[in-house]
Amino acid sequence: MSKIVVLGAGESGAGAAVLAQAKGFEVFVSDSGSIKPKYKAMLDAHGIEWEEGRHSEERILAADEVVKSPGIPDKAPIIQRLKAQGTPIISEIELAGRYTDARMICITGSNGKTTTTMLTYHILKQAGVDVGLAGNVGNSLALQVAESPHAVYVIELSSFQLDNMYDFKADIAVLLNITPDHLDRYGYVMQNYIDAKFRIIRNQTAADAFIYWNDDPIIRREVERLKPQATLYPFAQTHEPGVKAYVENNQIIVESRKGDFTMDEELLALTGTHNLYNSLAASISAKVMDIRDEKIRESLMDFTGVEHRLEKVARVRGVDYINDSKATNVNSCWYALQSMKTPVVLILGGTDKGNDYSEIEALVLKKARGLIFLGKDNAKLHAFFDGKVAQIADARSMKEAVDTAYGMAQKGDTVLLSPCCASFDLFENYEDRGRQFKDCVRAL
Repeated sequence: MSKIVVLGAGESGAGAAVLAQAKGFEVFVSDSGSIKPKYKAMLDAHGIEWEEGRHSEERILAADEVVKSPGIPDKAPIIQRLKAQGTPIISEIELAGRYTDARMICITGSNGKTTTTMLTYHILKQAGVDVGLAGNVGNSLALQVAESPHAVYVIELSSFQLDNMYDFKADIAVLLNITPDHLDRYGYVMQNYIDAKFRIIRNQTAADAFIYWNDDPIIRREVERLKPQATLYPFAQTHEPGVKAYVENNQIIVESRKGDFTMDEELLALTGTHNLYNSLAASISAKVMDIRDEKIRESLMDFTGVEHRLEKVARVRGVDYINDSKATNVNSCWYALQSMKTPVVLILGGTDKGNDYSEIEALVLKKARGLIFLGKDNAKLHAFFDGKVAQIADARSMKEAVDTAYGMAQKGDTVLLSPCCASFDLFENYEDRGRQFKDCVRAL
């Protein structure tokens, strides 16, 4: 019996373990941290052996194959030892792909991928498609393949998940944008990160679809260089030769082999330029899937958005509070600031991933009444912004940040949590950060 070791027992790891066992492998799960009770219960219910707080090196190195959770970096000592001895290391998505013939709609990008994934899933679900939601959102793809299979999956993929995918193929691949992010995981070499994102088109053929933002200079350059085999569906804000989805005379137009889809732009439930791109990408996917136009239109009109992404929390004494905790990189914060129509008190900071704040400098100078740096170490933020904005304050907790913003904002302003950074210095994850923000705002 072949041995599979799963490293990391979160959503993806626990799901991978269940699927591997169901397919007849001898499975062992190892997590150097603590395993959440619900995943312990899942592993116990399936009789899968696990350990936490350590890696038993001898057992791990004896594996025929290792499934690595996306949060574990390649520089981790156990990964280096596995690589040195030639043990295959794959992702949960790669494992799951071996055991399903479902159609795969895979979505990646530095920003917007969660919204686009949720919107695409919403369109298909409302149209009656047997569809599952997986990857960075929804439930583990491997667990669904093992226990509740679907005909179609909409999967949000990070660069970390794409890194360890080899034979997996997306029937529809969506690449929204590429801006600097996670460079600490890629040796601070931008091309390494770009290469990871473009793994989404790996193994595609002319029968598959590749949907991408045509105005992104990095994507355009790489498309010209790589010459993807898939049928190309570029989208852009304006029409130019070859673009398949665009806006013209305030109408969204999507051209496809299944006919053209049109809709008034003002009817979109999601607002802002970035959400226009997300809506165009989701619409193309739906047309390629042969969803009826009226179902696409209805879903684009009634989609309610994604928690922690430009989420309106409350209005307190004439000040709007917006939770954009999912903005874990600078470009995502840029989109948030661009969409603001009022003066802003901006809360930012956290674990810096090699950020270049010059990208948001012009918008901060134009729109920010004040800045609040929320983090354990704000030295880099101070070095860049000090002297450029009149009001700057530090906060070591979410309550302190919200209370400071309350005192700094004036009637008609917006307090925007759009951190530019990862959350792990003060919070469990960006969801925890966003929920704490909402709780503190509602307690004002």
